[in-house]
Amino acid sequence: MKINIAKSAGFCFGVRRAIQIAMKAARSGREVYMLGDIVHNEVVVGKLKDSGVKKIKSLGPGRGRTLLIRAHGAQAGTISGARSAGYNIIDATCPMVKEIHAIAKKLEDEGRMVIIIGDKEHDEVRGIVGQLNKKPIIISSLADVKLKRLHRIKGVGIVVQSTQEESKVMEIVARIKKYIGDVAFKNTICDPTKLKQSQAKTLPAENDVVVVVGSRSSANTKRLYQISRRLNRRTYWVNSPGEIRPSWFKEAGSVGITAGASTPESSIKKVAEGIKNLCA
Repeated sequence: MKINIAKSAGFCFGVRRAIQIAMKAARSGREVYMLGDIVHNEVVVGKLKDSGVKKIKSLGPGRGRTLLIRAHGAQAGTISGARSAGYNIIDATCPMVKEIHAIAKKLEDEGRMVIIIGDKEHDEVRGIVGQLNKKPIIISSLADVKLKRLHRIKGVGIVVQSTQEESKVMEIVARIKKYIGDVAFKNTICDPTKLKQSQAKTLPAENDVVVVVGSRSSANTKRLYQISRRLNRRTYWVNSPGEIRPSWFKEAGSVGITAGASTPESSIKKVAEGIKNLCA
């Protein structure tokens, strides 16, 4: 059976950069802490833990300690609070996420109500919210577009969580424009996400089976799975070779593999090898 791995599978630039920054900080001999996980992947988190980077739930005294800001970014108040507590700050926020922060603040400065299209509980969305002076509107789906609330708004500025699915975002924007005349829409979905999602649309047509590799906590991996699953019902989501089932590949001539932005290359290779061994 032929195995085709998407060229975009695995780490994006922002994740790779954040991990490199974290590992460099760990080797410095400092006490390095993070508020949560650097990215949504258990393998990566485990490696950082082994390197000595500690995960904390809240800020304590920071003298002599370093706080690593994760790839998803953080609220402005969190960073200023950490500095006040004495932490040295190392910022591993994805540059593309930082650009979204700047765009959202500019839209607010123009006097617009900011709308964020994204997952309400996602760390990246919380980070964007934390840059603004006024509480923004967060829209996760078409069902969140509330007519009564939108009719009261004169002008809005829209930004998007960097890993959202573009087709769904455009549906939401079109709905908003029906109710509000003055809309400044900034498509802040990052290029790596667009490429991954584009390839997640071609893999299902070119292969009998598609396997998506990544953590269940990864929102961008979930979207790759959903896109592929809509096009090919023989799409499966795994985080390790142990989750693969031989029955998935019955009478299959080819399998396409893709992976989320936080999935390490080692995990992709192990899954590919697992499929080869099952189908040998």
